[in-house]
Amino acid sequence: MTEKLTKKDINKVFVRNLFSLQWGWNYEKMQGLGYCYVIMPALKRFYKNDPEKMKKALQTHLGFFNTTPAMSNLIVGANMALEEEIGSDDDTAITGLKTGLMGPFAGVGDTVFIAIYRAIVFSIAAYMAQGGQALGLLIPLIAGLAVIWVRYKFTYMGYIQGKKLVTEFADKMKIFTDAAAILGLTVVGGLIPAVINYKLDITYKMGEVTLSVQEMLDKILPALVPLSIVGLSYWLLGKKKMNSTRLIFVLILLGMLLGNLQGIFGWIGGLF
Repeated sequence: MTEKLTKKDINKVFVRNLFSLQWGWNYEKMQGLGYCYVIMPALKRFYKNDPEKMKKALQTHLGFFNTTPAMSNLIVGANMALEEEIGSDDDTAITGLKTGLMGPFAGVGDTVFIAIYRAIVFSIAAYMAQGGQALGLLIPLIAGLAVIWVRYKFTYMGYIQGKKLVTEFADKMKIFTDAAAILGLTVVGGLIPAVINYKLDITYKMGEVTLSVQEMLDKILPALVPLSIVGLSYWLLGKKKMNSTRLIFVLILLGMLLGNLQGIFGWIGGLF
């Protein structure tokens, strides 16, 4: 039977999350390595006497992860609850929870804890400092302590709500897992045209008629070029000797090649 977490275990996870989530950040897993290190005190509690389950849990939590650090406490807390209640046998639910929540939580967290937080706190602090008030130096420190307190509460909130999810919706976990995975994929799909905005600036002019290749592609499928680039990247990452660093150089070379071809085709089109 899986051992239950103690308050000390949860506090260890919170401290690691506060200082170590961004450790080992890389282009392949982003915060994945740090996330695994963060949740390790809980995994040691659950699987300290079962090396095989410990290995499987570590492999699960070493997967891709990236969200606003302040919001990650909720996800880590919920994942600890899932590990405690259902164990490593159902790693699909654990992975689905991470991938399904990290995107939406990143959108909320970036807005609240980065854009709004920085704009309000540092604007007030700078205004007071310019007026010669020493309190302007303390406001960012007070606000930072408040964020730390919120993250501490988020850890326990995620843990408590995660336990409720398992106990109250145990018969609907498959539906929840599928919904979380669909949500995650939808967010990723929506990011493709928002982040990758490459367009083919190729036009053909025949008499008074001008044909734009990009407009024709948009009529077939909007954002077809960005989608093709993502599809190619995903396919290449499935190759044995390909990794994220090599993929970056492949995309750079591809961009240089397409950029030059685009100029050549544009020059040929101008001749006609």
